Amino acid sequence: MTGELGQLALCFALALSLVMAAAGLTGARSNAATARGIAHGATMGMLVFIALAFGTLTYAFVTSDFSIADVANNSHTLKPLIYKITGVWGNHEGSMLLWVLVLSLYAGLVSALGRGGPQLTSAALGVQGLLASAFILFILFTSNPFLRLDPAPFEGAGLNPLLQDPGLAIHPPMLYAGYVGLSASFSYAAAALIVGEEGWARAARPFMLIAWIALTCGIALGSWWAYYELGWGGFWFWDPVENASLMPWLVATALLHSALATERTGAFRTWTLLLAIAGFSMSLIGTFLVRSGVLSSVHAFASDPTRGFFIMMLIFCAIGGALGLFAWRAPTLKGGAAFDTVSRETALLLNNVFLVAACAAVFVGTLYPLLLDAINGEKISVGPPYYAATFAPIFFALLLLVPFGPILGWRRGDLKASARALAPALGIAAVAALAVLAIASPRFLTGVGAFAVAGWLIGASILSFIKRKGARASAFAAALAHAGLGVTLMGVTGTTLWRSEALAVLAPGQTMTVGPYTLRFDGVTQEQGPNYRASRAHIALMDGTRVQSMLMPEQRIYPAEGQDTANTAIRTTGFQDLYLALGDDRGNGRWTLRAYVSPLAPFIWLGGLVMAFGGMLSLWGRLRAGAKVPSAMAQPAE
Repeated sequence: MTGELGQLALCFALALSLVMAAAGLTGARSNAATARGIAHGATMGMLVFIALAFGTLTYAFVTSDFSIADVANNSHTLKPLIYKITGVWGNHEGSMLLWVLVLSLYAGLVSALGRGGPQLTSAALGVQGLLASAFILFILFTSNPFLRLDPAPFEGAGLNPLLQDPGLAIHPPMLYAGYVGLSASFSYAAAALIVGEEGWARAARPFMLIAWIALTCGIALGSWWAYYELGWGGFWFWDPVENASLMPWLVATALLHSALATERTGAFRTWTLLLAIAGFSMSLIGTFLVRSGVLSSVHAFASDPTRGFFIMMLIFCAIGGALGLFAWRAPTLKGGAAFDTVSRETALLLNNVFLVAACAAVFVGTLYPLLLDAINGEKISVGPPYYAATFAPIFFALLLLVPFGPILGWRRGDLKASARALAPALGIAAVAALAVLAIASPRFLTGVGAFAVAGWLIGASILSFIKRKGARASAFAAALAHAGLGVTLMGVTGTTLWRSEALAVLAPGQTMTVGPYTLRFDGVTQEQGPNYRASRAHIALMDGTRVQSMLMPEQRIYPAEGQDTANTAIRTTGFQDLYLALGDDRGNGRWTLRAYVSPLAPFIWLGGLVMAFGGMLSLWGRLRAGAKVPSAMAQPAE
C-alpha cells in the first residue's frame, strides 16, 4: 500500500493547491476574510499531504520496496542507509517531489508569518497555489514516483556511484531551497501587482535572504563536490547545469540590493518587481535544463521530451503571466523616489546593471549552443575562454564598485568624503598586489590585479563596518558578505593561476615530485566496501627520509551499477591543497597517479561560507525585527 498511499496524498495535495489558489486570489479583496481563512487552511493541508507523499517515498527507498519503479531504478539492497535516503532525490521523479515539498514549506511560511498584511499574504498564497498545482500535475502525469512494477524485481538497479556521496545529502536540498525560495519573492511581486505594491519588498525580503543564502551554500557545496569527487582537480567547469544555479544567484543578489533601496527610500519600485520575476524565471529555466533531457550531464535527470514540453509551457505561463500582469498594472505603479547622481541608490543601480549583465553573459553562453543545435544541428562548445572574455570583466568591474555602496549616503552622498574614507582600502589593495609580486612565481598581471581587488573588497568591508556605527548588525552582515567575495576571489585566482600538476606511472617504492612535495608510492591493496570494491593506493608524503603522512586515493567499482569512480585524497594546510587521484592499473604493480598542488583552494569555499554567514546575520536581524508583527491569520475580519 506504500505506493497507493503516496499517490492518494499527491491527489489530495493537488486538490488543496487548487483551493489554495482560488481562495488566495479571492481573498486579495478587502471584504473576503473568509476566503483568506480558507486559503491559509488549504496551504497547511497541502503541506501535510506533500510531506506525507515524500515520507512515503522515503520509506519505500529505506525498505527497498522494488515494486515501486522509482525505487527499483534507483536503489539497491546493498546501499548504505544514508544513500538509500538521499537516493530519494537522486533521480528525476523523487527530486521533483522534493521540489514541491520545498515549495509547500515556503507557502506554509508565507501563511504562518503573514508578512505584508492579510490581502498581500492572501494574494501571494494564491500565486503559490497556482505554482504548486502546476508542479503537482507535472509529477502526476509525467514524473509519477509511485508507479508500480509487476512483477517486482528481486533487486534494484542501484544509483549512479557519483551521487553516492555525503555531499548529495545536502547539496540538492540546499539548491532547491534557493531555487524554490525565489518562488516566494515571485509570488509577493505578483501579489503586489494584484493588490498594490506598497510594503511588498519588506514583506518578501526574508524569503529573498533565505533563497540567496541557500543558493550560496548550494553552489559552494556543488563546487566542493566536483572538486573532491570527479578527480580532475578543478572546482568549476562552466557546465550548463552549474550555470543554471549561478544565473538565479546573480539575479537574487541584484534583487536583494534593489529591494533594500525600495524598502529604505522607495527607489527602484518597478525594477525590484521585474527582478523578482526574473529571479524565479531563471530558476524555472534551470529546471528546464536539468529536467528536459536537452543536456547530458551527471547533474541532469530525465530524457523524456514530454517533460521538457510541460516545463516549457509552465515557464511560458508563469513568466508570460507575470510580465502581462506587470504590463497591465504599469500605468498605475508609482515611480521610484528621486535621488542624486552621487548616492547609495546610484551605486546600487550600477551594481544591479553589472549583475544583470553578468547573468546575461552566462545565459547566452549556456543557451546559445543549445539553440544552434536545435536550429541546424551544429554542435559547438562554449567553455572557459568565452566566460573569461565576457563574464570576468563584468564581474571585476562590479567588485571595484561594491565598496562604494555601503559608504555613500541614501539619496545624497559625498563622493570626495567617501573616497577619503576608502583611501586606506586602496593601501590594503596596493599591499596585496605587492605581496603577490614578491611571493608568487610565475608572475601574472591578472593575479596581481585580482589580489588587489580582493584586498580592496576586504579592506573596504572593514572600513564600512567601522564607519556605520549606528547600524552595527546590518553593517556587519554586509561587511561579511562583501569580504567573503574577496576571500573567494583569492582562492579562485590562486588555484587557477598557480596550480601545479604532475602525472606519473609508479611501481612500489618509486617517488614523484609535485610542487614542494615528494610522494612515495607504497603499492595498492584491495578493499571491500558495503556496495563496492576498492583499489586503495598507499602514498607516503615524505619529509626527507621521514614519512610525514599517508594519503590513500582509491578507484572504486560498483558491481550493481557496473560503474567505477575515483575517490580522491586531499591534504590541506588551510592555505593550499595536495590533491591525489589514482588512475589506471598498468600491470606488474604499477599504477597511474595524478597529483595537484592548489594554492589557496580552501579560500574558495571559506569565502562562500563567510558570504552565507553574512546573509544569515541579516536574516536573523530581519526576523527579530518582525517578531512582533502579528500573523495575517490573527488579524480580525472586516
